[in-house]
Amino acid sequence: MFQGSMVALVTPMLDDGSIDDAALANLVEFHVESGTDAIVAVGTTGESATLTVPEHARVIKQIVQLVGGRVPVIAGTGANATAEAIALTAHASQVGADACLLVTPYYNKPTQEGLYRHFEAVAAAVNVPQILYNVPGRTALDMLPATTAKLSHLDNIIGIKEAFGTVERIQELVSQCADDFMIVTGDDATAMESILAGAHGDISVTANVVPKDMHLMCAAARAGDRAAAEAIEARIGDLHTALFHESNPIPVKWALHAMGRIGPGIRLPMTPLADPYHAPVIAALQKAGAMA
Repeated sequence: MFQGSMVALVTPMLDDGSIDDAALANLVEFHVESGTDAIVAVGTTGESATLTVPEHARVIKQIVQLVGGRVPVIAGTGANATAEAIALTAHASQVGADACLLVTPYYNKPTQEGLYRHFEAVAAAVNVPQILYNVPGRTALDMLPATTAKLSHLDNIIGIKEAFGTVERIQELVSQCADDFMIVTGDDATAMESILAGAHGDISVTANVVPKDMHLMCAAARAGDRAAAEAIEARIGDLHTALFHESNPIPVKWALHAMGRIGPGIRLPMTPLADPYHAPVIAALQKAGAMA
């Protein structure tokens, strides 16, 4: 059910930082029409860190309703407090999300045993498919493959978004986790090689701007067609770098605004993309065929 190109959707905002409901609806249609394989609501790219809890809950519900069952919706419901993660996950389940994405607790830096108990508690509390999310560059914490492998045997923990950023880490997980456990990468730059190495797909930032191409690249890689995947990567690969010149989602929101798909809104402490990076982002968009 969860494979291929899964967009880590931005949360569009107006100039004042309020959520732009009309732009959100348009983005959902853009992705459904472009073949995006699943939509991730209110993850890192969706500015989960600066949405209030009521906003977070509302955007998940909106996206589920806008999608209307046409593609799976994965709700970002992680938190650094286990009780908050349980509450957000329960809400997402109640409003119809197909699965939840739970980032490792950030800032408080639990032990590997603490990570296991955190995810075990959420899985026990809410009967919805759950996908773990390891992103050491954001959380200052790395969930080791041995911990993930142990969690992979819990019934409703169905997979992991691994954003460690190397193909070697993906290979470790493939070899150590339960046979039916889904492994997806969270690193666009290594997504093609990760899928060819056994990952099921990519939860992608780049898919925000070139959803059809990311869908086709992931499909080619899943089919083992390296030549077809490489041909697409040759066109869109510069985006994987350009969209991370500053912290995500700064560049991708600026790119979508330049494409006319969303307004310029972004919430402090995030700021608009710095002037020196405008030209590289535009050049990557043009090379990919996303802009004239």
